[in-house]
Amino acid sequence: MSEKPIGLVLLNMGGPDSLEAVRPFLYNLFSDRDLIQLPLGSLLQKPFARLISTLRSRQVVQNYRDIGGASPLLHWTQKQAEGIATRLGCEYRPYVAMRYWHPRADEVLRQMAADGVEEAVVLSMYPHYTKATTGSSVKDFRRAAEEVYPALRFSVIEQWYDWPGYLDALAGRIRVGLEYFHELVRDDVQILFSAHALPQKFIDRGDPYLEQVMSTVKGTMARLPELPWCIAFQSRSGPVKWMEPGTEEVIEQLAGEGCENLLIVPVSFVSDHIETLYEIDAEYIPHAIERGIRTTFRSPSLNAEPDFLEGLAALVREHSAKR
Repeated sequence: MSEKPIGLVLLNMGGPDSLEAVRPFLYNLFSDRDLIQLPLGSLLQKPFARLISTLRSRQVVQNYRDIGGASPLLHWTQKQAEGIATRLGCEYRPYVAMRYWHPRADEVLRQMAADGVEEAVVLSMYPHYTKATTGSSVKDFRRAAEEVYPALRFSVIEQWYDWPGYLDALAGRIRVGLEYFHELVRDDVQILFSAHALPQKFIDRGDPYLEQVMSTVKGTMARLPELPWCIAFQSRSGPVKWMEPGTEEVIEQLAGEGCENLLIVPVSFVSDHIETLYEIDAEYIPHAIERGIRTTFRSPSLNAEPDFLEGLAALVREHSAKR
């Protein structure tokens, strides 16, 4: 066992920690060319980010106000880091680096250097790889490490969409969700997996995100009783072609087909944040009920559930054993 602590760094998007942080958070997000690339080049990226963050902030502030005034993403990611590190052993020390809000990678790497961490495992908290999320976060961490702490030795886990521990945990949350329904109708519940959308051009250029999401869904359903399921994509905005179909459109289609019992399952999100607590809970579920779907629930998020943390600890162990 090494006498030096081993860093466990979880990468995630981040979210505003106050209503005042919403606009600068949005600015950071829209400034990222790995996420949004303007056709006229990088010179317009920051002016565009400044404009769109200003225009959107009023509504987004209200959305965050409705879920308690801040994003819970840092809270859950810290709980996940602590829980995984505890399961790995006392030599592991947990850290969280966020892409668009604090703590940023630069801050975390300075702390790791001060703590005497000389090697680390970096784990993306996006199960499915896309350049827009994992790719951007890993690129940012590597940049920061080169600038702030070039002596750090680290390896990266970039994707785990088919990891058995993840699929087992996700299936477990669906079982909990099914318990919301009366036992007489549980065999007739429609499952709707809702994943975060990407601009279609990412997929057309060979991004593996869609293929990996589909693999996760099929692997999860193989662990459950035979139930009807479908997949849709949420959080689509802006004048570009997005992945289809949209979650709201699929809800309307299911309602038109006479669906009475619907369980919405967030599949590309492992923690509660604005997309689950507001977009699904406050928008999609009321929309489904208004359209005539009598009983609609969302399966609980993975958050810091013990089986999920055990699964990710096993993932890190296997990764470390192969190094």
